Amino acid sequence: MSAVITASGLGKRYKNTAALDNVSFQIASGRIVGLIGPNGAGKTTALKAILGLTDFSGELNVLGLDPRTQRDKLMEQVCFIADVAVLPRWLRVREAVDFVAHVHPRFNRAKCEAFLARTKLTPGQRVRQMSKGMIVQLHLALVMAIDARLLVLDEPTLGLDILYRKQFYQNLLEDYFDENKTIIVTTHQVEEVEHILTDLMFIRDGRIILDADMEAIGERFIEVMVNADRAGAARALKPLDERQVFGKSIFLFDGVERTQLEALGETRRPSVSDLFVATMKGTYA
Repeated sequence: MSAVITASGLGKRYKNTAALDNVSFQIASGRIVGLIGPNGAGKTTALKAILGLTDFSGELNVLGLDPRTQRDKLMEQVCFIADVAVLPRWLRVREAVDFVAHVHPRFNRAKCEAFLARTKLTPGQRVRQMSKGMIVQLHLALVMAIDARLLVLDEPTLGLDILYRKQFYQNLLEDYFDENKTIIVTTHQVEEVEHILTDLMFIRDGRIILDADMEAIGERFIEVMVNADRAGAARALKPLDERQVFGKSIFLFDGVERTQLEALGETRRPSVSDLFVATMKGTYA
């Protein structure tokens, strides 16, 4: 698989703070990558660098282009949805469709209108008459009708209720994603995107601390539930994390043989949210 994004020694500073600290990674085509981290970890700065919205040190190649010098050409193949779909409040649905149809060479009007037909949005409806969920539906319809190779989502469902959030990701998988497209998504609602991710990247203090595909993560990280009499033996194996549930201890291990852990108790694959909490402990202190 060819790399859609290649970053090497990526750096960005704001005064005395390193938003990105010598970051290197690759993202292949046809992947759905979760870029997960606490507030201020560098997620949005990394996305801005990829989109050519900020300067940076190091090397960054996106779809064969340098975002700093070739942004106009790059944006013909990239779409972006931020945490708030910023559309003018006076804008009507049909005017939004007309605008994108005239400015983007890869826009498919018929596809956009077919998506809108499955919503309660009407052509004459103004943005100021819409709920936040409806605004996101309009924004998503416009974006999914663009034949872009890279879709960047920065907290796309922030503030939406659970029905809109689930519908959003279902629409992405059914109506947009294929093996020729790549999606990068940042979100704090990790448990809602876990099932769609092919790859996971954790970022903390401007550094990538975990970068692996979901299959490798399932093999590398193991949780084991241990009775009190086996807790000491589990601690001797130097777990990444330990928590208590109903009088039992749950330990999270990184790279320990499964057969060794099965002798201590019941093993299972940790959720992404549990893995995130374990690796980020101390970050919020």
